[in-house]
Amino acid sequence: MRSYRTLFRTPEFTPFLFSFAAVAAAQTIGGLALGTLVFRATGSPFLSAVSMFGPQLAQLLGGAFLLSGADRLPPRALLSALALAFAAGTAVLALPGLPVWAVFAVVLLQGLVASLGGGVRGGLLNEILTKDGYVLGRSVYNMLWGLTQMAGFATGGALLALLSPRTCLLLAAALYVVSALVTRLGLTARPPRSSGRPSFSATWRTNALLWSSRPRRLTYLGLWIPNGLIVGSDSLYVSYAPEAAGTLYAFGALGMFVGDMVVGRLVPPALRPRLATPLRLLLAVPYLFFVLRPGVALSAVAVTVASVGFAASLVLQERLMSLTPDDLAGQALGLHATGMAAMQGVGAVLAGTLAQLTSPATAMTLIAAGSVTVTLTLAALGRHDKRQRAVPGTHPGVPGTHPGVPGTHPGVPGTHPGVLSEPTTTD
Repeated sequence: MRSYRTLFRTPEFTPFLFSFAAVAAAQTIGGLALGTLVFRATGSPFLSAVSMFGPQLAQLLGGAFLLSGADRLPPRALLSALALAFAAGTAVLALPGLPVWAVFAVVLLQGLVASLGGGVRGGLLNEILTKDGYVLGRSVYNMLWGLTQMAGFATGGALLALLSPRTCLLLAAALYVVSALVTRLGLTARPPRSSGRPSFSATWRTNALLWSSRPRRLTYLGLWIPNGLIVGSDSLYVSYAPEAAGTLYAFGALGMFVGDMVVGRLVPPALRPRLATPLRLLLAVPYLFFVLRPGVALSAVAVTVASVGFAASLVLQERLMSLTPDDLAGQALGLHATGMAAMQGVGAVLAGTLAQLTSPATAMTLIAAGSVTVTLTLAALGRHDKRQRAVPGTHPGVPGTHPGVPGTHPGVPGTHPGVLSEPTTTD
């Protein structure tokens, strides 16, 4: 599947996108409003950054205990319930006089609930589309996220000039309700992808299986850490340029849109795996120039160029799916989403702390340098593994069995030996 026309003729793909667009718009408008509300109340870059991205840290707990629900619960019902839960939580955040500690308590609960969303959507997209259409469909999904962020942050910035942050939060809550309605009316009721009840133990067992393969581990780390650190830099826009934060977020979304369009539609499949490292470096290097404290115009250019590098996630998601059995796709993508969200929260906390001790510009530069270092380290580890596999008689890290994890022994039903083997990966 290499054309947008064929993609949009796929049943349910369009309502799936509309539902996600409403959630994305709610997140961008609500996040900007909440960050502005907290910054106005406290004057703290740290608390402002954590209010926008810190809740994602809570997804780490959800990913550790709740992710089995991504494959073991009906996707349509679960997505509708998640949207309504976010609507309720966002409406609570709009209550006048809500103390800062209560704000963080609500967003912590939202983060726990959100841990299921990425896995459910990723697994459902994998069912809606054929295998050859997944990358193109995922690129459109990511492009929509970029476009919605662009429109959402631009609209959110304009709304904040006209309305109070609490009113903007109520608008975000209404968008979550719209997403729930589109999901309920536009998608087919599907059974769970895997049998059994969701449980803490099932989540742990499957996470252990997913983590048991060295290529998957390196892929997950490549998806999580460079991305998470740069989102930490992004979390400082409000304190770096309080009157132009919405503009910087919008230009960042534009860069992300361009990157996903080029990689998903124009880059040949054979070339995509080679772009993982260059794109991750592109994601970080422009932020090194913030040491010069550029004005809004130059900052917008740097942010736009850097955000093209977010397309590295598209390349690495394709790699992750090639390494993962179909019946674990939801939890595999959920582990990716929650791990990435948690690292983005870590990045926001780290960036906010550095900004509090130094300045937003210095913090952004230091975080970018850390992202470059991690990317180069992971690329070196990947090349080392490739050289070892090329030596006869060596095959490091083969995940053939995993003691204590059901269904991982050769010959036992439920194994996927062809998928769990270690293909050559190239950065």
